[in-house]
Amino acid sequence: MQTLAASFPVLTVMVLVPLAGALLLALIPPLRAQARAVGLLFSLATLGVGVWAATQFDVAQGSVIQLAETHSWIASMGVSWALGVNGLGLAMLLLAAFLTPIVLLASWGEVPADRQGLFTGLVLVLEAFVVVIFAARDVVLFYICFEAMLIPVYFLIGRFGGPNRRRAALKFLLYSLAGGLVMLIGVVALYVYGPGGEGAYLLDNLVGNINASTTVTRWIFVSFFIAFAIKAPMVPLHTWLPDTAEQATPGTSVLLIGVLDKIGTYGMITLVLPLFPEASRWAAPVVLVLAVIGILYGGLAAIGQDNLYRLISYTSISHFGFMVLGIFAGSSVAATGAMVYMVAHGLSIAGLYLVTGFLARRTST
Repeated sequence: MQTLAASFPVLTVMVLVPLAGALLLALIPPLRAQARAVGLLFSLATLGVGVWAATQFDVAQGSVIQLAETHSWIASMGVSWALGVNGLGLAMLLLAAFLTPIVLLASWGEVPADRQGLFTGLVLVLEAFVVVIFAARDVVLFYICFEAMLIPVYFLIGRFGGPNRRRAALKFLLYSLAGGLVMLIGVVALYVYGPGGEGAYLLDNLVGNINASTTVTRWIFVSFFIAFAIKAPMVPLHTWLPDTAEQATPGTSVLLIGVLDKIGTYGMITLVLPLFPEASRWAAPVVLVLAVIGILYGGLAAIGQDNLYRLISYTSISHFGFMVLGIFAGSSVAATGAMVYMVAHGLSIAGLYLVTGFLARRTST
């Protein structure tokens, strides 16, 4: 069994299964009438693959990258198709795989039958991108999917939801694109100051091998941190979240806040801290102050809301402040707490949005 686990590309399969479902819906129009069943089947299959992967994961070595697979992709740039997970990555994969079929089930009452094909296809494509992001061991691979996931999210918000959904979708897109463009500067800088050659963007090769001055390294850190702070979302880069959560369907909000926003804190843990340890310590005082401001602001702003969706989104801003506080506190115990918080928040926020959506349908508000 261990030999099979070592040779079988389980993480790549987790990417391909939802993509296959989306492709079938796109290429075979008659299937769209059964989009709900097709989406549920492929999302449950993805969850099944994820559970099997978890059985092959050595929990005692949870901090070590496991289930790894590496293949040269764009050799001229040193870009690889490199996947692998540690304990946090596996937990986030399972969270995404667990919530996706729940979101599809919830959409049965939220999305008209004639648009279920589009909604389901977008959710499956988004799930595939999320799997790559949480398993990527190559910075360019991470970045490509980090940006590509904006496409299905934009249409999930802009095509389904409240009357101001297009404005909310555009605001989300502009914030995310701005963060992505800033992060792109850092990605290019890693190629310039990194080890170069084959596997130039592999995290294992980059850690400890960025040959840049302290000032330059700190600026690269800032480029990554801003992108992840927008995604997290941290005050003062949070304003897209309440509008988006209010206009999106409850299912989309579950994916957006329960899973996608965790990419911000996940990126801080997986990319920022290992790649820029000195810069992380240098920026920690400012980051901690912003985290505390976010905790207080999110809680106080939530008190004044008369819309449940906005209330939940503001409480999430406060929760993310606690996560970032743990990540940059400089304590392994605090960092572990932040990781547990990420998973717990994903599950609890999913329940809150789904129950709120149910109440909104029952009361027609």
